[in-house]
Amino acid sequence: MENSMTTGTPWKRVLSFSIPVFVGLLLQQLYNTVDTIVVGNFASEEALAAVGTTASMITLFLAAAVGFSTGAGVITAQYFGAGQKERMKETSAVAVTFLLVMGIIVTVLGLLLGRVILSGFLDVPDSFLDIAVRYFNIYCLGLVFQFGYNIVAGLLRSVGDSKASMYFLLIAAIVNIVLDVIFVAGLHWGASGAAAATGISQAFSCIVSFVYMNRKYPFFHFGIHDFKWDGKDIRMILRMGFPIVLQQMLIGVGIMAIQRAVNSFGQSMTASFTVGSRIEMYVQMPLNSFNMALGTFVGQNIGAGKKERIAVGVKQTLILSLVITLVMSAVVYLFQGQIIRLFALSSDAEFYCRQHLTLIAAAFILQSVYLPLCGVFQGAGDGFAVTRTAIFALCVRVLTTYTLGNLPFMGYRIVWWNIMFGFLTGCIIAWTHYLRGTWKTKTIV
Repeated sequence: MENSMTTGTPWKRVLSFSIPVFVGLLLQQLYNTVDTIVVGNFASEEALAAVGTTASMITLFLAAAVGFSTGAGVITAQYFGAGQKERMKETSAVAVTFLLVMGIIVTVLGLLLGRVILSGFLDVPDSFLDIAVRYFNIYCLGLVFQFGYNIVAGLLRSVGDSKASMYFLLIAAIVNIVLDVIFVAGLHWGASGAAAATGISQAFSCIVSFVYMNRKYPFFHFGIHDFKWDGKDIRMILRMGFPIVLQQMLIGVGIMAIQRAVNSFGQSMTASFTVGSRIEMYVQMPLNSFNMALGTFVGQNIGAGKKERIAVGVKQTLILSLVITLVMSAVVYLFQGQIIRLFALSSDAEFYCRQHLTLIAAAFILQSVYLPLCGVFQGAGDGFAVTRTAIFALCVRVLTTYTLGNLPFMGYRIVWWNIMFGFLTGCIIAWTHYLRGTWKTKTIV
């Protein structure tokens, strides 16, 4: 098994898996950032704010895609480690069927509820409400392709193939950037053009990824008869994926609540927060990569009965995570002026954004020593531990936003200080659970 993570030096296996994941996440974030840069430079600040204010809604609607794909990946990783290829194929085919049906449902819900949520819950200002609604509606048309891509990526990662997803995202990034320039800068379609470019690029990536998976791996070579609605396998996918879906959805709702608070400080703050949030995603990418890598590493080694390798792999991965985050935080802090100028912010928005980026440089050092642990819990099948950690951290962020934000010494600064409070909470909860060791008893295979 060329992609097996059950042999060799743990940190080398984790790092070799993480690098393509990181590059893939970088490419994915790149074309999201290109949307922001192109819209900021060739449309208007209203359009930029509209793109940013829909981000929390998009996170909410993608929760099911990420959660159930990750849950299915945990199952297939453990089957792969145990050498049970036939069961892996059966479960994978059911997972693909389930995710595509979910994608269609979420697309319809997004189109029906978009304006209600933007105007009612997020309280988007009238100055860019219509722009935000159009952007979100067009984006929703591509959601089914995101669901399709996510399940393929989850299955490929479960067998140790993280490079393929990187190549698919490279294709999507190139297509998206080209279309962004054509639709927004050339045809002046504004935020709607950016949404259309993203949807087309995601559809292209989804189709290519399905073709690759089907041809590359015999155990993922599905025929029409394989795509069925098997109650037993769906219940298992729901069991593994539901905690992650719940986590992602509650995070989406929480971020929407924070976005509402951001919007209350005016258009300049909303534009600034859009840029700051994009930079946050870049700093967090190595941590997400190690999180995914440890999920596969732990899943395969539990399936193979090699639990003694896990503690070594975790220790080595956390050291890598800390060192890399220190470097990225230093880059953000030292070059924040150059970074902000890329987005053509107004002077007020730039003032806010400098403070935001300074806080990010410090806060993510704290997250680097606990987020990879969530991958350990996920790979072991203890999804609720991940959910509990994320929910408590987010609750602290929302509570501090709406309480401390009213105090004179904090005010608008709570928009970024809530991150530090949330990460500290997550760190305490994750380490307590890891040291307790009950996650070791949650194996499926």
